[in-house]
Amino acid sequence: MEKSLAVPQERRDCVHSLRMRSKYALFLAFVVVVFVFIEKENKIISRVSDKLKQIPQSLADANSTDPVLILADNASLMSLSELDSAFSQMQSRLHNLSLQLGMEPEGEAQAPAQEEAQSQPASTPPGQRRHVLLMATTRTGSSFVGEFFNQQGNIFYLFEPLWHIERTVSFEQGRASAAASALVYRDVLQQLFLCDLYVLEPFINPPPEAHLTPFMFRRGSSRSLCEDPVCTPFVKKVFEKYHCRDRRCGPLNVTLAAEACRRKDHMALKAVRMRQLEFLQPLAEDPRLDLRVIQLVRDPRAVLASRMVAFAGKYETWKKWLEEGQDQLQEEEVQRLRANCESIRLSAELGLRQPAWLRGRYMLVRYEDVARKPLQKAREMYRFAGIPLTPQVEDWIQKNTQAARDGSGIYSTQKNSSEQFEKWRFSIPFKLAQVVQAACAPTMHLFGYKLAGDAASLTNRSLSLLEERGTFWVT
Repeated sequence: MEKSLAVPQERRDCVHSLRMRSKYALFLAFVVVVFVFIEKENKIISRVSDKLKQIPQSLADANSTDPVLILADNASLMSLSELDSAFSQMQSRLHNLSLQLGMEPEGEAQAPAQEEAQSQPASTPPGQRRHVLLMATTRTGSSFVGEFFNQQGNIFYLFEPLWHIERTVSFEQGRASAAASALVYRDVLQQLFLCDLYVLEPFINPPPEAHLTPFMFRRGSSRSLCEDPVCTPFVKKVFEKYHCRDRRCGPLNVTLAAEACRRKDHMALKAVRMRQLEFLQPLAEDPRLDLRVIQLVRDPRAVLASRMVAFAGKYETWKKWLEEGQDQLQEEEVQRLRANCESIRLSAELGLRQPAWLRGRYMLVRYEDVARKPLQKAREMYRFAGIPLTPQVEDWIQKNTQAARDGSGIYSTQKNSSEQFEKWRFSIPFKLAQVVQAACAPTMHLFGYKLAGDAASLTNRSLSLLEERGTFWVT
C-alpha cells in the first residue's frame, strides 16, 4: 500500500519540477527578446521587431505591450520603473498563455512542500526579523566577510545560492541580458528570504528527488545547512559533490532546511551575481523582509590580481600580454574591466544618494577597512543590520584574522587580515596596475583608492594607497 502511494508522489514532484523549468524557459525566452529600456527623453534607439518575427503570432500577441517598448543602446538602468512594469505585464500575459496551453491548470494547488513553507510563520515577530544581503563581486573578500554572519547561531546563512541559476539558465548575449538575469536573480532572492528554498530545486542539476539533493553548491559554507536537524544521518554509497566541512551528513533535505530557516531569528545571504542595486527596490519595499544591503567593494587592482590567480584560465589574454611585452592590451578586455568597475560604481552612487526606498537600508564597506579592523567593522555591520553581535562571532574573528599564516586554498577565510590585504601590491606588475587605474579611475576615486604614479610607489609599503573615510561608509 505504501509503495503504491509513493509512486504518484514522485510523479507529482517530477511534474512540478518540469513545469517550473518549462515556465522559466518560456518566460526567460521572452525576457531576453522583448525586454527593453525606455530612454529618459523617449528617443528610439533600436527596435526588437527582428526578434519578434521569430516568435509564433499567438505568443507574440500574448506578450505585446503598449506602448511599444524600446531597447536603449547602452542598456541604461535609468528607466527601471518602466522596465519593471513591462516585466509584470509580460509575466501576467505569460501566465494567461500557460493556462490556455494547459501548462498550468487554473486553480491548481501548490506543491505540498511549497504550500507548507508559505503557511508557516517565522519564529520572530514581524518587524523584528532582519534580512541581510551581502552584495559583492568575485574576489572582494565576500566569503570572509560572509563568515561574520555565518558564525552567529541565530542567523540562517546561505552561501551563493544564485550560482545554481547562473549554471542552469542561459541568457542570450546582448544588451538586455544583464537586466533579464538581474530580474530573475531578484525574484529568486525574494523567495529565499521568505525561506522558500524550494525555489532553487528547478535549477539544481540533477534535480532533487523527494526534496533531497547532494548538489547544493558549497553546502559546507553554510553552518545552518550542516547543523541539526538539517544534518541527517550519513548515507553510505551516496555521492555528495558538496558536503559539510566538519561532520558527515546525508543529502540535503530541502524541507528540513526551509523549516530551519523559519526557526532562525534572522537571515543573511551572500551573492556575487546580483550586482545592480536598483533592481532590489521591490525587496527593500517588501514589508515582510526589512531588508539591509551591505555592498562590499575592494581595490580593483587587488581584485584583478586575485582573479588572475583564482581563475587563471579566463585571463590567458592578460598573461600573454604581460609575457610578450606588447604595448596594447586587447580593447575588448579593457572594456570588460571598465564595465565591471562602472557597474559597481553606479550601484554605490545610488546607495550613497539614499533614495527614499533605500534610506537606512544601505551600507558601503571597503574590504581593506574590514581587513585592518575586522572586529570594529563587524560591530558596525551588525549595528547597521539591527542585530546584536554575539561573543561567538567575536571569538571567530579573533581566531581567524590573526593567524600566523594564511589558510590554504584560494577560498580560505583564515588569514592574517591586517597583513594580507596589501599583498597584491608586490605581485602585480606596474603596467597592469596602470591599465586598471586608467579603466577604473572614477570608481577608485569614489572609494578612496589612490593611484600609484610609478612602480616604486606601488611597492612602497610606507605609502598608503587608501584614503581614510571613517563613518562616511555607513548611510
